[in-house]
Amino acid sequence: MKSINYAALSSICALIIGVLLVVWPDVAINYLVITIGALFMLPGIFGIVSYLMTANKQEAAGIHVEFPVIALGSALFGFWLMIMPSFFINILMYVLGVLLVFGGLLQIMNFMSLRAYSHVPFGFFIIPVLILAAGITVLFNPFEVATIPFIILGVSAIVYGLSDLIRLVQFSKRIKEEEKNITDVTPIEEIKD
Repeated sequence: MKSINYAALSSICALIIGVLLVVWPDVAINYLVITIGALFMLPGIFGIVSYLMTANKQEAAGIHVEFPVIALGSALFGFWLMIMPSFFINILMYVLGVLLVFGGLLQIMNFMSLRAYSHVPFGFFIIPVLILAAGITVLFNPFEVATIPFIILGVSAIVYGLSDLIRLVQFSKRIKEEEKNITDVTPIEEIKD
């Protein structure tokens, strides 16, 4: 459930970034970069704090928990954006384009892995492919017109955030059922006793 909460927070942050980019494409870029940095930092800090709060309990229960490297990277990247916004003004489009490419690829891989639990309609793959295409488009035309790529990025981030939230809502029940089925299984040691 912690990973679902982290994913939901990430999706909400993507929505906020998207709305900011669509509504104010021509605002002072420094403030936008600082805001985007804060929105990268929030889910990163949330993921790290969640890990620190639950890791000892899960390790004591014999469950190995990996350190949330992605959350740490998100927090550090957000902090870097906040303290050095002028550095990122020139490369912001490339960074966000790469993030859209990774976001689209990640959603495609998530849907592929969910196919083991449930039928995933073909239509679910359309939005991640469009997000991937938007990221590639931004990477190849980042400075042609300054506001158009921001609007494209904003719309793509909104679509990414909304589709990820829809995915979480639709598949969280199935994941809970699978986790419940796993915890209901009696360990072999108890059967031998």
